[in-house]
Amino acid sequence: MRSPRPRLPRAGLGAAGVLVAALVAVVPSVSADAGPPSARQGRGPTTHDVVANLWEWNWPSVARECTDVLGPSGYGAVQVAPPQDSLKRTDPGSEGILHPWWEVYQAVDYQLTSRMGDERQFRDMVSTCRAAGMKVYVDAVINHTTGQGSTSYGGKSYEHFSYPAVPYGYDDFHPRGAECDSASGGIEDFNNQRQVFRCELLGLADLKTEQASTQRTIAAYLNKLLGYGVSGFRVDAAKHVGQDDLDAIYARLHDTREGNRPFWALEVFGGGPGTLSPQAFVRSGTVLGLDGVKQLRDAFKSYPAEHVGSIATLETFGEGSGLTPSRRTLSFVQNHDTERNGDALSYKDGATNRLATQYLLASGYGRPQVYAAFTFGSDTNQSPPSTPDGMITDTDCGSDQWSCTDRDPGVNALVRWHDAVGRAPQADWWDDGGNVISFRRGPGWVAFNNNAEPRRVTLDTGLPRGHYCDEVTRANGCTPVDVDSHGRTTVTVPAKGAVAVLR
Repeated sequence: MRSPRPRLPRAGLGAAGVLVAALVAVVPSVSADAGPPSARQGRGPTTHDVVANLWEWNWPSVARECTDVLGPSGYGAVQVAPPQDSLKRTDPGSEGILHPWWEVYQAVDYQLTSRMGDERQFRDMVSTCRAAGMKVYVDAVINHTTGQGSTSYGGKSYEHFSYPAVPYGYDDFHPRGAECDSASGGIEDFNNQRQVFRCELLGLADLKTEQASTQRTIAAYLNKLLGYGVSGFRVDAAKHVGQDDLDAIYARLHDTREGNRPFWALEVFGGGPGTLSPQAFVRSGTVLGLDGVKQLRDAFKSYPAEHVGSIATLETFGEGSGLTPSRRTLSFVQNHDTERNGDALSYKDGATNRLATQYLLASGYGRPQVYAAFTFGSDTNQSPPSTPDGMITDTDCGSDQWSCTDRDPGVNALVRWHDAVGRAPQADWWDDGGNVISFRRGPGWVAFNNNAEPRRVTLDTGLPRGHYCDEVTRANGCTPVDVDSHGRTTVTVPAKGAVAVLR
C-alpha cells in the first residue's frame, strides 16, 4: 500500500514541520454527469466530455481560458481548485515557503475568499465558462478543516477544533478517544477502516461527516456552488469520508442547472483492502483513476538501468488491466499529487508526457482529464506564482512558471478526435511488441510511437479506402494518410508522436 505520510504537526504545539503534500489526494466513455449508481443520472453528451484540470489557476485566468482555448478546442468541462476560505500561513516554517500550494486544502470556512479570488470573481468565472459551453467542477474539501495556523485568507480566526465562522466546534470533530482509537489521534494503520474514516489524516481536524448537522452544513456549501452554476465536484480525501457519509451528503445536493444530478468524482487512493479499495467506492460515485496513472507511467517512461517501458502493454489498459470500471472513472496522466510523489509522469517528462496524454484521450478508458498547472523545482511544496500575501497571479502560459498542456496543439487534436469517435469501442489493435501501437475506434484510427526516432509502418486501419488528413498536423497543412482498398496504410509515425485520422 501507499506509504503513510508524516503526521502534520499542529500550530501552537512547538512543532515546525508542515504538510508535505496536501491530500494525497477499452470501453465506452463515461456519461458527462455521474453520481452514485442509484441516483438519477444526467443524460449528458456522449462527446465533448473532456475535462481540463486548471489546477490553482486564479478565477480570471480560468474564465479567459474557457473562452479563448477550452471551448474552441472541444473540451466539455473545467475543474478548478478549492474555492473555500482556507489557512493562510504567517510563518514560512522549516521548509521556508510562506504560502505552499496545500494551503487551499486546509478549510477554515465555506465563504468564497480563496487564494484564487473572491466570490464575485468566482461567480463571474462560472458564468463565463458556462457561456463558453463549459461545465465547472469544483475541488471540494469536506473531510476536514485545518492542521495548523490561526488565520485565513478571508481574515477569520480559528483554532484546531473551533471555527466560529462556520460554525464548527469540538463536538463536530473526531478527537482522539472513543471515535478515533489510535494512540496519536491520527491514522496510524491505513488498512484499518475505523482509523481511515474517523481519525485525522496528516493532523487535519477530521469532521464528523456521519453527523446530520455536519452533512447539512457541507451540503449547504455545495448547493450554494450549484446555485451559481457549478455542475459537479471532485471530492478531496473522499476515502477518509467513507461511502455512507458520502452518499448521505450527495442525497442532500440539488440538481444542476442542466437538470442533472451533480458529477461526483471521489479521491480514493489504492492500496486499501476491501471496503477501502477504489473498487468499493464506485457505488458512491465516479472515482479518480489514481492506479491508472502508475500503469501509464510504467508503459511510457524508461528508467535507465531499471525499467524500459512498452506501450504495447496497453492493449488491455483499463478494466482489463485491473482498473476500476470505465464508466465510473475520471482518468488522467497526472494530477497535483501524483506529479509530485512519483506515481505519475509530469510536465518534466516533456514529449513523453504529451504522448501519454494523447494516448489517454484516444484510448476510450474513463472520462479523460487534461492537467495544466504551475511548474515547480526540487521542493514540491512550492507556491504557485503569487503576490507576497499569497494571492495567485494571472496564468502566463508563455512563461516557464506554467505548463499549459491544455494549449498543446497535438493534445487538442486528440481532444477533437475523442469528441468525434464518441463511445465507439477499440478495434483493430496492432503493436510491434514494443513502443509502436495503433487501433481504431469507430470512425477514427490512431497510431502512437514512443520511440526516440520515427518509425515507418504498414498496417491495417479498419477504415475504407480513401485519402485522409492527419488531425495532429492539420493546423500546419495536414500530412496525408492514404488507405488502400484492403484498409491498409503505410505511414511514418513521428518520434514521440502520433498520427490520427477521422473518416
